[in-house]
Amino acid sequence: MLNILNESCMNINPIITKKPIMKTMKITFLLMVLCWISTARAQEADSSKWFEVYGFAQTDMGYNFNSVNPQWYDVMRPSKLPAYANEFGPDGNFYFSVRQSRFGVKSSMQTKWGEFKTVFDFDMFGVGANAGQTTIRLRHAYGQLGHIGAGQTESAFMDLDVFPNTLEYWGPCGMLFYRNVQVRYMPIMGPTHLVFALEMPGASGDGGAFSDRTELSYVKPHFTFPDLTGHFRYAGKKWGYVQLGAAVRYIGWKYQDPTGADTMDLSGNAIGWGVSLSSGLNIGKVIVLHLQAVYGQGVENYFNDAPVDIGVQKNPGDKTKPIVGVALPDLGLVAFVDLNWSKKFTSSVGWSNTTITNSDGQKPEAYHLGHFVEANLLYYPWQNVMVGVEFQWIYRQNYMAALGESSAYTSQATKINLSFKYSFSRIFYAKKK
Repeated sequence: MLNILNESCMNINPIITKKPIMKTMKITFLLMVLCWISTARAQEADSSKWFEVYGFAQTDMGYNFNSVNPQWYDVMRPSKLPAYANEFGPDGNFYFSVRQSRFGVKSSMQTKWGEFKTVFDFDMFGVGANAGQTTIRLRHAYGQLGHIGAGQTESAFMDLDVFPNTLEYWGPCGMLFYRNVQVRYMPIMGPTHLVFALEMPGASGDGGAFSDRTELSYVKPHFTFPDLTGHFRYAGKKWGYVQLGAAVRYIGWKYQDPTGADTMDLSGNAIGWGVSLSSGLNIGKVIVLHLQAVYGQGVENYFNDAPVDIGVQKNPGDKTKPIVGVALPDLGLVAFVDLNWSKKFTSSVGWSNTTITNSDGQKPEAYHLGHFVEANLLYYPWQNVMVGVEFQWIYRQNYMAALGESSAYTSQATKINLSFKYSFSRIFYAKKK
């Protein structure tokens, strides 16, 4: 019946042109009402089941007044600054980038066990073996049914809301930021919530002054337990929230000499741990304050920008084990302010810091300390369109400075960035039966 009415709507004029005017108007009105009713019924949506396609295209352009690792030309990471003079070539480089551009899909439906939702998205920012390239990088591949979720998403140790409203892709160096494959349980859900997770283990190490020793090539990572992470957030109705997070991890390594010699045993393990306290505070209607403090040992890979989890410690007097691996202490701080001037203008300004307590077996040029400073002005001329300009400054200090060397090497970079962003989103609802 609905199809017949819809077809009638498509052919009103040919049917009525030969009839008297009053009768024609009555028939036209009747058909219009019936078409409206039938269309409304046909398009009546079930808000409990939906599928969303979303993303944005973003172009960044800017000028870096100093030198950085060319594989990280469009982001500001203190750990990617030169560790010694002229490591990455001359100062002053202009760049274009579209690597922040993103595409994703989401879905949600209600079940007798609670909401079932999924997220799958990626951007074009190559990392790892693809560092420096514009290529697909998986961000989320995650599903959740009721209180249980599994897949790749933000670590339960971190607080994503600490990230300020900036143009910079990588963000504050001292912030916890790590998307990891995990299984999580959320006994308390909502603005105030509690989360526990078992996450994929992994860590990095620095051979330091002993990196060129053949024996170190015989040391292989050995992860026998998942990382245990979690956080509790208490949220207020108006003032914001406060969150306490924690992580514990086992990091192991095995020494296997292919020659069969038993002269050394460099196997070992370390316990990594960390705690974080973060908050988002609403001060009036204009100001949002983002704060985070993190301290731990051997949790550097959970940081937004920190080098290695395990460092080499000298062990004199032991010929079988002349060096040992130790979890490096780390401290991260974030303080940013988002300013919402109006519907069309916003700003963000702040500072972040990362400090590593180095081991005595690391090289003098090993990363010790980094600063990150940023300020911007963003303009939203139309819906889904953003234009912004941002000032960025980063600083690096090597382990040599911690040793008290007067000639300790430091490096810094200053950059001006201009961005254009075009967002899109479309939600499709299921039809009610």
